[in-house]
Amino acid sequence: MVKHIVCFKLKGTPAKRREVAGRFAEALMALPGKIDVLQSMETGINENPSEDWDIVLTAVVPTMADVTVYASHPAHVAAAALIAGHKESRACVDYEF
Repeated sequence: MVKHIVCFKLKGTPAKRREVAGRFAEALMALPGKIDVLQSMETGINENPSEDWDIVLTAVVPTMADVTVYASHPAHVAAAALIAGHKESRACVDYEF
């Protein structure tokens, strides 16, 4: 199994960043029913105002190759489009467990 963990820093006012993060999180949570290789999805919106990162996702897929299957799936591409114009930074770690 592989955990795919991604953090996003968004642009804009705190209120706008929170609104965008909320829409993105909602779209991500719908993905397990749409992408066969996606075993689970968890999202979190940062509640600590002294931190810079806005949202994190943790996805679980069977193999490292399935990270690519997940990432290129049209449902994931559509979800990612929700933050495309708002994304300042992205950090990712994929590891087998």
